[in-house]
Amino acid sequence: MVNNSGHAGRSRAAAMHAKTLRTKASRTKASRIKNSRVATVALAAVAALGLAASAEANPLPLFPFIMQPAPAMQAPPPAVDDATSTAMPSRFKRQIVAYATREAPGTIVIDTPNTYLYFVLGNGRAIRYGIGVGRRGFTWSGVQTISKKAEWPNWTPPAEMIARQPYLPRFMAGGPGNPLGARAMYLGNTVYRIHGTNAPETIGSHISSGCIRLTNADVTDLYARVNVGTRVVVLPNERHADSRRLTMR
Repeated sequence: MVNNSGHAGRSRAAAMHAKTLRTKASRTKASRIKNSRVATVALAAVAALGLAASAEANPLPLFPFIMQPAPAMQAPPPAVDDATSTAMPSRFKRQIVAYATREAPGTIVIDTPNTYLYFVLGNGRAIRYGIGVGRRGFTWSGVQTISKKAEWPNWTPPAEMIARQPYLPRFMAGGPGNPLGARAMYLGNTVYRIHGTNAPETIGSHISSGCIRLTNADVTDLYARVNVGTRVVVLPNERHADSRRLTMR
C-alpha cells in the first residue's frame, strides 16, 4: 500500500517554496521600480534647478510673441542738396579761374561789386563762388579773420536787426529752413558771417544785411577748405557811397 501522506507533504513544501520565491521576486521588482521612479524624480528636480538658474541669468521675455521696440537711432544730419545750383547762371557756379592777387594761398577775397568769393589757391588761380552780399546801406569792406565755424548753425538775429524787422524770430534752430543754411563761418567779433542759404535764387544779389551767403553746397565746400584764423578780405562796393570799412579787431 502506497504512503500518500509523505508525497502530499513534499508537494506542499515545494509549493510553499515556490510561493516564497515568487514573493521575493515580486518584492525585488517592486523595489527596482520604486528606485527607478525615485531616480527619475531626482533627475527631473536637478534639471528644473538648472533651467531655473539659466532663466535667472538670462531671463526670457514674458511675452516672446510681442515684438520689442527697436533701439532709438539718432537722426542723421540733413543732406546738402546741390540740385539748386544747376539753375544758377554759369558764372555763379563754383569753378577754378585765373586770379591775380598778392594775397597768400588760403585767403578768402570777397568781390562785393561782382558778387564773387575767391578762395586763393596760389600760382595765379583761385576757386570762385557766386555769392549774395549786403543790400544798399549794408555793404562794408575791410579785413577780418574767421573766428568760429559751425555746421547747421542756430540763428539768433542781432538786436539791430530785430529793431528793423520786429517780426523776425528771436531764435531759430539749425536745419534746412534756417536762413544761415548748412554752414557758417563767423568773422571776427562782428555780426557778419559767411554762410549758406535756404534761398539759393538770391545768389548774385545785393540783398543781405551785410553777411555773405553762398548756396549750401558751395558753403559746405568752402567750409571744408578753411580753418579758424583764415584771413578774409572784403573789397569795397565802389558803386555805393555808403560802404563801410571794418578793420580786423
